[in-house]
Amino acid sequence: MFEPPWTDPADLVGALRRDGEAVLAPSSLDVLGASAAELEALRPCWEDLPPDGYLKDGGRYRFRRHGCFVADGATLTLAPHRAHWQPVDYNALHGGIQRWYVPLAQEMAASPAWTALLLGLARVASQLKGEQPWFIEAHPFRIDTSDGIGRPTPEGAHRDGVDLVAVLLVGRHQIKGGESRVFEAKGPAGQRFTMTAPWTLLLLDDERVIHETTPIQPLAAGERGWRDTLVITLRSRGFQGP
Repeated sequence: MFEPPWTDPADLVGALRRDGEAVLAPSSLDVLGASAAELEALRPCWEDLPPDGYLKDGGRYRFRRHGCFVADGATLTLAPHRAHWQPVDYNALHGGIQRWYVPLAQEMAASPAWTALLLGLARVASQLKGEQPWFIEAHPFRIDTSDGIGRPTPEGAHRDGVDLVAVLLVGRHQIKGGESRVFEAKGPAGQRFTMTAPWTLLLLDDERVIHETTPIQPLAAGERGWRDTLVITLRSRGFQGP
């Protein structure tokens, strides 16, 4: 496994401007205003994720919830629950359909650490793209190996049609694989690495890079393993919709 290319937290926005990506170590999350220790209190929420009923490959390996927020300056507002929607240009497998997922657990959406994290990401987006309101979608995921293999990104290498993507590793349990891959959207350069430390954060300028995560398999045949993540997207000019 390749170690992530760690970013100096003091150079977070600079790295995004230069490379279109940045990787923060768990100990560096304070730059966003939320520590890994504070976010750890949310981990039990990943034990109560309903199955994703929209997988077109017939898989049963993905569990998730979904929530929407608007960050405007120092204010974070929970938006009315809505369907998750992506155009087929960005998600050829699951794009073009309204996907209704169960809302986030109340203890997650109401957590001060959660609010601090989303507002911190919104500050980064404003430094990168200009001060403005940000329309945020949050997706806690569990990918498991009950069927022998789990696919974190069944759509393959992709963009999300937003401005900033944040991928937080919450934890790994008895798995191999799950390598993160980031490529220039309009060039040959790319990186591959594996996030293993809980609350490692990968940030992506979605206009400049595409990304994917390789499938996971159990360390021992027949045993269930899983990979828990939190994916947060920030978009200007409103939520995506048909």
